[in-house]
Amino acid sequence: MAELRLQHLDKIYDNKVQAVFDFNLDVKDGELIVLVGPSGCGKSTTLRMVAGLEDITSGHLLLDGKDITQMPPKDRDIAMVFQNYALYGHMTVYENMAFSLNLRKENKNVIHQKVLAAAEILGLTDQLNKKPAQLSGGQRQRVAMGRAIVRTPKVFLFDEPLSNLDAKLRGSTRREILLLHKRLKATMLYVTHDQTEALTLADRIVCMSMGYVQQTGTPLELYDTPANLFVASFIGLPPMNFFDVTVSGTKLINNEFSVDLTKEQQDLLSSHEGKQITLGVRPEDICEGGNIDLKVFSNENLGQTTLVHGHIGKLRTTAKFRSWCNYKNGDNVKVSFTRMHFFDKETTNAIR
Repeated sequence: MAELRLQHLDKIYDNKVQAVFDFNLDVKDGELIVLVGPSGCGKSTTLRMVAGLEDITSGHLLLDGKDITQMPPKDRDIAMVFQNYALYGHMTVYENMAFSLNLRKENKNVIHQKVLAAAEILGLTDQLNKKPAQLSGGQRQRVAMGRAIVRTPKVFLFDEPLSNLDAKLRGSTRREILLLHKRLKATMLYVTHDQTEALTLADRIVCMSMGYVQQTGTPLELYDTPANLFVASFIGLPPMNFFDVTVSGTKLINNEFSVDLTKEQQDLLSSHEGKQITLGVRPEDICEGGNIDLKVFSNENLGQTTLVHGHIGKLRTTAKFRSWCNYKNGDNVKVSFTRMHFFDKETTNAIR
């Protein structure tokens, strides 16, 4: 079992700058949690507090019910994989993977078996005698993962492990991490600024901004029911379109268009009658055919889908159509919204 509990964690640096505010999270045994958010949001600081590389200003960290808040990193039974690999250039792949076990003075035969087993899992068996300089970026990252695996820790931590790889390698290494998680059934905390990694890897996502947790939930929950404007704008690619609209009876109205509301939507927005709210519409929820004018300025064909960029009135808008389109700059397309999200203008929270 490896259950991790982060209780009311705060991080305040010596210069009085607070990086993390009241962070709470219960990680179940075998769960893969992804912390996602823009640079400077506090996600890597949170991970480093779990690893013991940053002191916890206040709050508690529990591993299988044991308080490890003040425990030195080497005693936490937690392994971390860094974005810059942190490999020893003068050592072979085998020696890098065996390094921590040699420090513990484990039996040589046990070390050998653990390294070979990890190398087999990661497809590194034929690379064991090479030096890191002879490997590709993806192979180096697998060596770093192998070094963590041989320790058989209770928790794995990944700090932006794919950020130094090109797009193709990121995709293949991401799949390897997912397969690794399924094979090891290990508890993992994974930090990234890349929402694609978050959506494809996570059992649950923790979305952060400015040191605060904005929403915690499954990838579908964050995509389908974002808690606020920040989550709605950060999760989803291309990002959600936003429009300022006024609630007027059975319609939403602005200077550029109006849309009809269902009875359920009218009831949901009844307390905002006559008020301005923010309407969010994902590009994939805009379809051809309707009474809203989208004036095109560019067209991106992606094979089975097309990103159409344009304006609805003066409002820049992106639509994602499920077909190959050949719209040109200046074309006018009639569109409609198949799904809408509503947000309070003052609080920025979702209206539910």
